[in-house]
Amino acid sequence: MEDKSLDKEISVEVMGPGPACPRCTRVLKNAEKAASTLRPQGIGASVTKLDIASKDVISKYGVLASPALALNGTVRVMGRIPDMKEIERLIKEASE
Repeated sequence: MEDKSLDKEISVEVMGPGPACPRCTRVLKNAEKAASTLRPQGIGASVTKLDIASKDVISKYGVLASPALALNGTVRVMGRIPDMKEIERLIKEASE
């Protein structure tokens, strides 16, 4: 199953302040771990960090509390730290 090509690439965006705070760093690490866990199952996820104070991020997402997590352009978690298993589940749901 490891050789299976990726069926779908999910965009995972972690939003927080410019220099990342400890809470945002934890969410970013949890998202990266979840993405690497799902890759052998054929689910690809690209994880990026966005600055919550950016005008582009504010206009696109309207996020007011950090950290925030968006999948494929939809905010799924805001103002708390989701653990790796929750992020894994959200990525799996987004890939269906």
